[in-house]
Amino acid sequence: MKRLILAAALVLSACQEEEAKAPPAPVELTEAALSYFCQMNVAEHGGPKGQIHLDGFAAPLFFAQVRDLAAYVKSPERDAEITAIYVSDMGAAASWEHPGTDNWINAKEAHFVVGSNVAGGMGAPEVVPFASPEAAARFTQRYGGTVAGFEGIPDEAVLGPVDLGQQLETPS
Repeated sequence: MKRLILAAALVLSACQEEEAKAPPAPVELTEAALSYFCQMNVAEHGGPKGQIHLDGFAAPLFFAQVRDLAAYVKSPERDAEITAIYVSDMGAAASWEHPGTDNWINAKEAHFVVGSNVAGGMGAPEVVPFASPEAAARFTQRYGGTVAGFEGIPDEAVLGPVDLGQQLETPS
């Protein structure tokens, strides 16, 4: 009987440990969400968005541009361990101006268009996420760029100065 109780306790303990390691679910974007770097309202800007969940923090950090989210991840200065990263699936977005409030996908599984000729919500060149590689490929045919996984986004695409004088498009 003691062995059975011990075995049950071990199984329960393992289940609780697994549950504790599960990443938090994405949070719906609301009008109250402010962009981490600029503290501007995220929903007021077009283009894809991002959210990062940090260990020990109840609310995620929101980003008005995926470019900014990737820069945060690549930066050595962070507030805590990252537990989840979500980005807008622009293949499921109603439009560039209305990227959606709950069409989040795991950034580690997304296909990103890097180096296209489009501006994100804050006017800088954008890194555009898609759930499907086909949607990403169609976007590159129209706006240029290449497709990469999250780890394949080059530092120079998200870090460093931005030429705000360059002519970028707003996708239709």
